[in-house]
Amino acid sequence: MKALIRHFVRYPVLGNVLFLAVILFGLVSFTQIKTTFFPDIPPNFIYVSALYPGASPEEIEEAVTLKIEDRLKGVSGIDRVTSISTENTMTVTVELKKGFDANDLLQEVTNAVNQISSFPAELEQLRIYKQERMDFVIAYSLYGDVDLRTLKGYARSLERELRNSGAATRITLSGFPVEEIEVGLRENDMRAYGITFSEVAAAVSRANVKITGGTIRGSREELLIRADSKGYNAPDLRGIVVRSGANGAVVRLGDLADVRDRWSDDPDRSWFEGKPAVIVDIDRSADQDMFEIVGKAQTVVEAFDQRHKDIQIEILRNGSAIVKERADILSSNGFVGMVLVVLFLAFSLNPRLALWVAAGIPFSFAGMFMLGTLYGLSINVVSLLAMILVVGIIVDDGIVIAESIYQRYEKGEKPLEAALNGMMEVIPSVTAAVLTSVVLFFLFLFLDGDLGQRVKDIAFVASTTLLVSLLESIFILPAHIAHSRSLHGRPEAKSWLLRKSEEFLHFQRDVLYAPVLRFSIANPLITAVVPVALLIITVGAMRGGLIKATFFPVIEHDNVQVTLEMRTGTPGRVTAETLALMEQRIRDVDDAYRQSEGGENGLVKAIARDIGPEGHQGGLRVTLVDSRLRSIGSLEAGNRFRDAIGPLPGAGKLLVGGGGFWGMPVSIALKSDNLSQLDGARRMLEEELKGMEELKDVADNDPPGLQEVRVRLKEKAYALGLTTGEVMSRVRSAFFGQEAQRLVRGIDEVKVWVRYGEDERSTIGALETMFIRLDDGRSIPLREIADLTVSRGISSIKHIDAQRVVKIEADIADPKTSVPQLLDVVSRNIMPPILAAYPDVSFNFEGQSRESGKTTGSMRIAFPALLFIMYLIIVITFRSFSQAFIVMLLLPLALIGVAWGHFIQGYILSILSLFGVIALIGIVVNDSLVFISSFNSRIKEGLPFQDALYEVGLSRFRPIILTTITTVAGLGPLIFEQSRQAQFLSPMAISVAYGLLFGTTLTLIIIPALLVLHNMARRRSAL
Repeated sequence: MKALIRHFVRYPVLGNVLFLAVILFGLVSFTQIKTTFFPDIPPNFIYVSALYPGASPEEIEEAVTLKIEDRLKGVSGIDRVTSISTENTMTVTVELKKGFDANDLLQEVTNAVNQISSFPAELEQLRIYKQERMDFVIAYSLYGDVDLRTLKGYARSLERELRNSGAATRITLSGFPVEEIEVGLRENDMRAYGITFSEVAAAVSRANVKITGGTIRGSREELLIRADSKGYNAPDLRGIVVRSGANGAVVRLGDLADVRDRWSDDPDRSWFEGKPAVIVDIDRSADQDMFEIVGKAQTVVEAFDQRHKDIQIEILRNGSAIVKERADILSSNGFVGMVLVVLFLAFSLNPRLALWVAAGIPFSFAGMFMLGTLYGLSINVVSLLAMILVVGIIVDDGIVIAESIYQRYEKGEKPLEAALNGMMEVIPSVTAAVLTSVVLFFLFLFLDGDLGQRVKDIAFVASTTLLVSLLESIFILPAHIAHSRSLHGRPEAKSWLLRKSEEFLHFQRDVLYAPVLRFSIANPLITAVVPVALLIITVGAMRGGLIKATFFPVIEHDNVQVTLEMRTGTPGRVTAETLALMEQRIRDVDDAYRQSEGGENGLVKAIARDIGPEGHQGGLRVTLVDSRLRSIGSLEAGNRFRDAIGPLPGAGKLLVGGGGFWGMPVSIALKSDNLSQLDGARRMLEEELKGMEELKDVADNDPPGLQEVRVRLKEKAYALGLTTGEVMSRVRSAFFGQEAQRLVRGIDEVKVWVRYGEDERSTIGALETMFIRLDDGRSIPLREIADLTVSRGISSIKHIDAQRVVKIEADIADPKTSVPQLLDVVSRNIMPPILAAYPDVSFNFEGQSRESGKTTGSMRIAFPALLFIMYLIIVITFRSFSQAFIVMLLLPLALIGVAWGHFIQGYILSILSLFGVIALIGIVVNDSLVFISSFNSRIKEGLPFQDALYEVGLSRFRPIILTTITTVAGLGPLIFEQSRQAQFLSPMAISVAYGLLFGTTLTLIIIPALLVLHNMARRRSAL
């Protein structure tokens, strides 16, 4: 190693060539890296879905869902199975365990489900699939004063142009129901002709065809035989012959029914700024760049908008804008931080020396980008955060090496000799320091849960950058310093500013630090007790709620989602009126904000209104103005909207904002197979949560179902030979309909339904008076053979691991509320009485609690193992178990700065803060290694113990202070960034910066005391 370093020092051209090559290829690699919102991660869910037309939730649960869940119990690799059974449909969600391949499990699930042979005949083909993760990119609203069919046509044209341009692979349109053709039979005409629903459906299916009849193979040419009587629109079907008589009379479809093109009954409708709209959502697949998609899409959309003057197109939400804003924050703060690093180094060491040390920053990132192309790295909010996190860290090894070389030069060694000897003196501690940091960053590779999967890029970016920085510091930096004018100038050539800077640093060392160091050496026990007392106080402050902690911080958004659910069965017209009222009240909030702020930007940029998928469901998508142009965050905006909306008559559920990427802050799953106890526990828990001031928007996921008309046959029906199945089959044909055919119109699949016309299936009276046809040709009203009663049904049935479940969820009213403390109150004070009253009910926490539990649970397993590896590296470096143990003792004490740093900055501790602690530990270990390694060298030189300790404290003061200052300077701009988007990034920076400020104190003051205590203990044991 020494010979190789000597070669680089003597022949700097080699190092310069490597330096320029890495920079050049790094820049080229950077241009090839795509941009995403989050890192691409493999899918970890398998879905099983099916359509069972006309079936109730109970029917689907019994006939389909339970059978699938039972069959999946023996499949390995499944973390848990959840399901939802609703009217006509069901979905089973299979969550993978960590380490299992989605493709393998997909095949296992498919094999297990295919073994079930007792599904109902009416069940449509099951779909078993894994859904690739797609990142949202941008959404457009296409709107105007035109009819819905015209809007849909424009949207389809825009979709086609976007696909042809290569802008995106996944484009979703919403805001219009499915198109269908309804054959609305009239009861009186059906009775007059004696025709049934099945006969009409069969006639349509047979007559509306396009079919070939073979080929006539002549001697000169071949002729294809074809019949084409297929129609694709309602007018084309009216002439279909349903029945013909022996006398030549025919009954056509138009004689029996009103045939019309219509939208389905599913009320999927949207409005934008009060006008009918179609929403165009564009998502990104794994191989696409977010900014490239937006650029192409904007070009296509602007050109399309110019050509069609009767409509308008506006951006509803732009996910790339969030990434760009955060990237701008990180890049601008990173640049400022880098400049501060260079300035502090220049004032503390030497301007030229500082430039060569700082040159390691672009070199390290360039090397990381080169390797990143092989790794599959993307530029996203996580990788950007990792980059800003290591800006100040990657110069630490360079600072230690440069300072060691400079000290030897100041003592009179020649430049080449000082470079070699200074490098060799610190190479063990520098290498160990980088390796311990890399080991700790490897923790991000072992984290479980969705969040854990998304932060793996931190491990790659941080560890790769640090290792590249280490190589540059060992082989290239000494050569640059040895041949720099910083080691070839005369001391008197130093500038006035540099001399003053050195004087200030010497003042800090000799006047401020030296007396404290002497006290620490003379009174080690008192010195060691102080941080322990501070740690106890800090723990007390956290448990007492002075310093708060939560799972995930409230992240700033550019929109507020308002979700409304009226009572089940509410017509879409009423829901639309309620949503329009809510929209107006939100606009009133915007007007009040404009008046109070006195600005033109306002709070609300645009509002989109949606109804669906059921008539009683809907919502508003409120797009806020840029976060830099408003004085309040999205959470506060949501609270103002909620207060303005107030109580709504007929509303069963109203959620304003809230939640997040990883679920609701408070989410409690009640589980039981005793449905009466489950319902009682649900009502009791909801009442308790609604009484907590810290919570808002308390709601459950089990609203009452539709009012149901129950049909029960009378004895007369059985005497006529009827059964319940036969009667309900005919009722179903009349009111739900029979699917006669499926047509493809453009890219839309259009179903042809045969049933009563809309007027004849809109009242209970129509059901009572409908005629049931007997086998002998007679017809009899339904009311004469059946009793009809009305009762409330079930809207949906949810399972977790095959057990009935109801979720009660709530949002926090204040972003600084500690969610763990809230859940602790719920667990200790609220749940015990509920469980005592309903003993068959159990509960567990879902949402953010479950997700963070996965991540922290895996951290509890991996973190101790990595700490032990780090300990072994330190042991090998010091060749001492006890000295390595002293370094490890400092780690929990460094958390004091983390906790109080968040308190000072007004932030709440979160799992993101915990990630910053990982980086902090590596830096604290780095400083400790430098200190103790230098101390061991002085002891080997024969200095007395206390003299060696005192001399090392003074000599290591400058490099340790410099590493701290440069790291804090690199993160400082991000900590004090006022942008609301920085709230997502600041907790990690606060953890590192404040923890390091306290950790530096530990290194310079506490380590000498601990070394003295360690020496005293060794002496006593030797006696």
